[in-house]
Amino acid sequence: MEEPLGSAAFVSTALWVAAGVLFACAAVSAAARHDFVTLADGRRQERRLPLALRLMMPLVPWASRFFGGGGALASRMRERTGASLVAAGFDDLLSPQEFLALRVLPPLCALPFWIAASVGAAKAVSPSSWPQFATLFSVSGLLALWAWPAAWLRRQGLKRHSAIQRALPFTLDLMTLSVEAGLDFMAALRRTTERPVADPLSEELMRVVRATQLGSTRKEALRALAVRVPIPDVRAVVSALVQADELGVSLGSILRIQADQARTRRFERAEKLANEAPVKLLAPLVVFIFPAVFLVLLGPVLYRVAGNL
Repeated sequence: MEEPLGSAAFVSTALWVAAGVLFACAAVSAAARHDFVTLADGRRQERRLPLALRLMMPLVPWASRFFGGGGALASRMRERTGASLVAAGFDDLLSPQEFLALRVLPPLCALPFWIAASVGAAKAVSPSSWPQFATLFSVSGLLALWAWPAAWLRRQGLKRHSAIQRALPFTLDLMTLSVEAGLDFMAALRRTTERPVADPLSEELMRVVRATQLGSTRKEALRALAVRVPIPDVRAVVSALVQADELGVSLGSILRIQADQARTRRFERAEKLANEAPVKLLAPLVVFIFPAVFLVLLGPVLYRVAGNL
């Protein structure tokens, strides 16, 4: 009887070791993976997914098939996901169906391990009522795993929009100089995007140039830019350029005014953040700094008082 049990334990251990080795190989392969998107001018730019999402990529083609159909709700979900991918610059790397699959795969893959960990933690916290705690831990953890990819994508979109806001005044200055030197607007736009390393604003301007080359009017290409990058600075510039195009106003003066306004708004945002800094420092001061200061100052006094008592 002991011999079959020993053989079963040996086989089980061997299977777990093999699974661990396979997972380690997959993790190393995913960590070394480099994903690229093709920009509008043909260049390739690297886009880096988190390691956990890269580990799920082999399962994405299978899981994404379940998000291709559906009714109006599924269609709206795909549209919102597509807009988020465009805002973050990952639309050429992942389709909406693939990203929805990436949202579902982490909780599905972690389900048995997370439930086992939740049961163990619940029994350690409250042995008498561990089922309620285990259910709470399991549900909250799985919901967090489901929401994490969307939160990561939103954070990437905010970082991209922030980079576009920072680069906008300088780019408008370059376009102003090019237009005033005699180039037309589209030639100035192409000259501005000719950089060794393309930043997010250059990538979006490349799309504008490419759209006009494919037959779109300048007005349509600029309005598509405002849809892809829905931030007030870009919308203000696009609105001014469209109106100048319709009214026949000189683009050089319009670009110079928009550059000054964008730079002013950037300084105002910096002043606002500087004014908010003292308020944001209150919580760390109260929670971490003040207790340590009080402990250093009053600790010896309290120790002597307690010793005299």
